[in-house]
Amino acid sequence: MTPARHHSAPSTQTCPQSHLRVRLAATTIRVNRIPGRAARDGKAKPLPPTKANGKLCYVEIPAIDVPRSAGFYEAVFGWRIRRRGDGRTAFDDTVGEVSGAWVTGRPPSWEPGLLLYIMVDSAAAAVEAVIAHGGEIVQPIGLDAPEVTARFRDPAGNVVGLHQEPSEDSPPLA
Repeated sequence: MTPARHHSAPSTQTCPQSHLRVRLAATTIRVNRIPGRAARDGKAKPLPPTKANGKLCYVEIPAIDVPRSAGFYEAVFGWRIRRRGDGRTAFDDTVGEVSGAWVTGRPPSWEPGLLLYIMVDSAAAAVEAVIAHGGEIVQPIGLDAPEVTARFRDPAGNVVGLHQEPSEDSPPLA
């Protein structure tokens, strides 16, 4: 969703899509609706995923050892791991917008063809977590500058990207 921009004298407003109360000041404040979550009665509750034509919604990730792969993505990215009705191990991303499952009997994506990127708060911290949990960095941060990205190989051998949104106060990569 596009950020909502508010310009006004100090006042309090409620953003109906996100159920957030926002104190507005004379400066610009950006309010983003966080898909999958909304604050109601002081508690975060899941919202249904956004349903829109063309939205990426489901990913099948090749795995050799499903529990190991599931543990890796849970530890590194905080994905919610669950057991589906058919017994397969599945996941939901951290905002409840993309889900998927690990599949066996399919070769891992050793070389980037179709390359998916996982959004992270800090590419540097994500690189450290990938290494700490058995992944391998195959492209360090900085090779796609000015984009803040890196690529890793997960425990099954799939190459996946990391993407950090640039912030206005981040120094450019050298």
